[in-house]
Amino acid sequence: MSRHVFHIRSEKDRPKLAAWCARAPVGWDVEFRQATRSSEQNRAMWAALDDLADQVDWYGAKLTSDEWKDVLTASLKQQRVVPGIDGGFVAVGASTRKMTVAEMSDLIELIHAFGAQQGVQFSEDA
Repeated sequence: MSRHVFHIRSEKDRPKLAAWCARAPVGWDVEFRQATRSSEQNRAMWAALDDLADQVDWYGAKLTSDEWKDVLTASLKQQRVVPGIDGGFVAVGASTRKMTVAEMSDLIELIHAFGAQQGVQFSEDA
């Protein structure tokens, strides 16, 4: 099975996409959606999360970068928290993989705002 992704970066890309659609095999699906986060945004997010993990104690505990991502993504998305199978609680639906460029910008901004409140000194990469 093959997959093709086209990025519409300018008006010149539209005829290429239309031509490809005209040649697409019967039975294929075509999906139009906003672009997801960029590699640069992903790197900036992880750099900022690393800074939080290094510098912030959260209620007496140090959180990993992954845990900070869960905490801040849950805040951004205002996610629900449900009881876990074996106790504790789980924030449901937290994922950055499919975030749009705008959503990822909002998350990075939230990370920086929260970090500033906590006195975090962000690295240049963040």
